[in-house]
Amino acid sequence: MTGSQTKSYNLRATYDTPLSSIEDMESMRSTWTDSRLDDLSGRVGDLNKRVGTLAEEMRELRTDVKELRGEIGALQRTMIQVGGGLVGTLLIGMLGLIGTQL
Repeated sequence: MTGSQTKSYNLRATYDTPLSSIEDMESMRSTWTDSRLDDLSGRVGDLNKRVGTLAEEMRELRTDVKELRGEIGALQRTMIQVGGGLVGTLLIGMLGLIGTQL
C-alpha cells in the first residue's frame, strides 16, 4: 500500500434491533482510517517517551531526597552537640558560681 492511499472500514448498524447500541459501538470502532491509526500510534509513542522521562526524573528526585535526608540528619546531630555543649557550659558556670559563694 502506498502512502497516499487510505483505507476506511465501515459497518452498517441497524436501529431496529435491541442490540443497536452494541452495533453502534462496533461501527464507531471500525471507522478508523490508516492515517488515524498512524496518528494514534505516534501519540502513544510520544506518551511512552514522556513516561520514560518522568520515570527518570522521579529516580533523580528520590536520590536528591535521600541526600537531603542525610544532610538534615547531620544538621540535627550538630544541633544536639552544640545544645549539649551549651547546657554543659551553663551547668559548669552555675557550679562555679555556687562554689565561689560557699
